[in-house]
Amino acid sequence: MPVGDIVLTGLMAVLLVGIVGLLTLVENWRSYTPLAGGGAVTGDETAVINREKPAGIIRWLTTVDHKDIGLLYGLYAIIAFAVGGIMAMLIRIQLIVPGGAILGTNAYNSILTSHGITMLFLFGTPIIAAFANYFILLLIGADDMAFPRINAIAFWLLPPAALLIWAGFFLAPMTENMIEPARTAWTMYTPLSVEQTNPGVDLMLLGLHLSGVAATMGAINFIATIFTERDGEVNWANLDIFSWTVLTQSALILFSFPLLGSAIVMLLLDRNLSTTFFAVEGGGPLLWQHLFWFFGHPEVYILVLPPMGLVSLILPKFSGRKLFGFKFVVYSTLAIGVLSFGVWAHHMFSTGMDPRLRASFMAVSIAISIPSAVKTFNWITTMWNGRLRLTTPMLFCIGFVSNFIIGGVTGVFLASIPVNLILHDTYYVVGHFHYIVMGALGFGAFAGIYYWFPVFTGRMYQRTLGKAHFWLSMVGTNITFFAMLALGYLGMPRRYATYEFDGAIAPLTQVATFHQLATVGAVILLVGQLIFVWNIVQSWLEGPKVEDGDPWNLERDGMLDREFQWFDEQLEAESPEKDPSLLADGGQDEGQSALVDDDEPTEEVGLDRPCRPLAQAQDAER
Repeated sequence: MPVGDIVLTGLMAVLLVGIVGLLTLVENWRSYTPLAGGGAVTGDETAVINREKPAGIIRWLTTVDHKDIGLLYGLYAIIAFAVGGIMAMLIRIQLIVPGGAILGTNAYNSILTSHGITMLFLFGTPIIAAFANYFILLLIGADDMAFPRINAIAFWLLPPAALLIWAGFFLAPMTENMIEPARTAWTMYTPLSVEQTNPGVDLMLLGLHLSGVAATMGAINFIATIFTERDGEVNWANLDIFSWTVLTQSALILFSFPLLGSAIVMLLLDRNLSTTFFAVEGGGPLLWQHLFWFFGHPEVYILVLPPMGLVSLILPKFSGRKLFGFKFVVYSTLAIGVLSFGVWAHHMFSTGMDPRLRASFMAVSIAISIPSAVKTFNWITTMWNGRLRLTTPMLFCIGFVSNFIIGGVTGVFLASIPVNLILHDTYYVVGHFHYIVMGALGFGAFAGIYYWFPVFTGRMYQRTLGKAHFWLSMVGTNITFFAMLALGYLGMPRRYATYEFDGAIAPLTQVATFHQLATVGAVILLVGQLIFVWNIVQSWLEGPKVEDGDPWNLERDGMLDREFQWFDEQLEAESPEKDPSLLADGGQDEGQSALVDDDEPTEEVGLDRPCRPLAQAQDAER
């Protein structure tokens, strides 16, 4: 490394240490009041006088309110989802013809690498943090996070992380291709990631490291908050299932992300200081795979456990009955958390490891499907003989269960050594993984957004557009990724920019047909997400205001959770005294929901309306 770079790096390190030291001196890290909003300490140092939040951009730049930070996480995640989705569409358009439609090989590899990293690290983890920040504290009755300022810092580390990860795309035109996007694939396997001299790889690794630091800070905060900030009435026996899954996820982050950070530092040292951590004469290239997948497979459960919690929380609400086997769902969550650290080497069955070691990893990989199956059967049993209301959140929960079954069963096949050796590094792996990441994580996130939309906006979304979003997403997801499963059975390797090798794997026309089918499904999926963005933005700005703290009529079944009770209190605090003259003019009284539309039947089954109680429905049938 040149002397100038070493000096610059040292100066930046000194500057960062100085900033941290200064902030430590002037800030009370456990205070709830942002610096710009002002906070006066009187007497006891922990007694803080909260003042009104500043207006405009200053509020969002200085806020430590968990609800504001949750909204910032959500906006960030949706932007990352849009960027990653555009990259995915470029990949699918490229593969619509065997020779590649629009991209060169280098551009394809760059977009492929950034798509995976964007969706996993910049969308998957932040969208979960958005729900957790906003709603866990409402569910457990806490005032704020255990460390509100650290919570804010954890978020503000993410925008620079994204800029570093995407830096190659911005800098390539400005530096005349001296700095290009990374082309290592999202797994960054050595020796490829060591031998690429492109500085864009270093920037991407630094961005990943920064996102890992942010995730670790957030995980520590969630663990401390759930353990120490719960309301006195909330104990471990009645802690909600979403909080259980986030607590387990935070523990996984705490044990896995630091390992990824250590591996990234070693990779940076190999690239820039000629160390030999992953060189053949040193630790060997397989050392990277062991370190990466020890993080990488728990990362799958880091992404999918909280959506499981969302489904376990939301699905019973629209089934008219409590979650079946609540304790077993909690136990299965904890079991997944423990077992997830014993399955990483099933990604490495084809590397030539000791057969006895492979057999042990195969056994644990198959065993981890048992707690996942427990959850699935509990969700199905909860719906069995229930009073189902096919609202948009419920549809996405059902879609989650359906996609998770397909993703889980295909995963069991890949956990079997003989099958894995045949399907390894084919599109079968891509299809399986995307059924989990998009079909489960994505659908769980959409269910949460629609379910809590009235709480964080005070308005209701357009129900017809919400259902259109679900059906287009469901159809598009299954067409796209089922076609990839078929491509895997044909032997199509993944990460290829072209596939002009007729006869080597399967008839070229057959392979091209499934690629085109996957592209058609991706277009359908894209249309669904455009509808989603329009629905969310338009409804947030102009949707009908919610005047009832129980917009889903959950109290009828005794399933009104704390966040809606809090929401109802907010509505009562904000609403003026009722004017009797309004009722004389046809206004609504206190018992009437603001969501009732006189132009639509309120008893229509399948709409986002409360269905009639079962006894009334039976009387009507008689």
